[in-house]
Amino acid sequence: MDRKKILIVCFLLFVSVIIFYSCTGDVKDRDGNIYKTDKIGKQIWMSENIAVSHFRNGDTIPEARSDDEWEKSGNDGKPAWCYEENNPRNGKKYGKLYNWYAVIDPRGLAPYGWHVPSDKEYIKLTTFMGGPVFAAMKMRTSGLTGEGNKEGGNDFKWPAGGTRNNHGQFYGLGSFGYWWSSTEFTSSQAWIRILDYLKCYVNSPGFSKKYGLSVRCIKD
Repeated sequence: MDRKKILIVCFLLFVSVIIFYSCTGDVKDRDGNIYKTDKIGKQIWMSENIAVSHFRNGDTIPEARSDDEWEKSGNDGKPAWCYEENNPRNGKKYGKLYNWYAVIDPRGLAPYGWHVPSDKEYIKLTTFMGGPVFAAMKMRTSGLTGEGNKEGGNDFKWPAGGTRNNHGQFYGLGSFGYWWSSTEFTSSQAWIRILDYLKCYVNSPGFSKKYGLSVRCIKD
């Protein structure tokens, strides 16, 4: 086979791989977890919270189970994760909770080609869905579908996974979902999104970087 034919074959193989991955709507993290994705407006989001326990370079993200371990990681400005209520079964539905130091660690929390959304990217998402109330109506019932598959999209799930405060106490499970943005609010706080299942509203306050929140990723 001459050089020209070899180049053509290689190009076709490359194109077929690209088409395959763009059509599957899946992305894999460093641990091998696979997440569904959806195109919402012009953005491509993961349809689930992440549950990775390693940074993109392979380094382990420390798990902080006890209240003391969690509080120390926040006070030291070190990355940490936990399961809601320290129950691994909650990880299947809600993913893991991370402090903000894990979110912004230069080793990378999101898979290659993805990142933790900025505050502006969250604003773009909720604006596309019609504002804080309409966005909450769709997000809390998994009622928003995008263009992830031929049936009209994957369920864009935003479960009420609760949070963990700086002292290690858990609260909000089943009633509130909390997600980090990558945008700093003050030296001790970062912008977040809270999905209030009870009042049906999406809030965007600043939260202590020492808290444990869910993480949702968006494509670069």
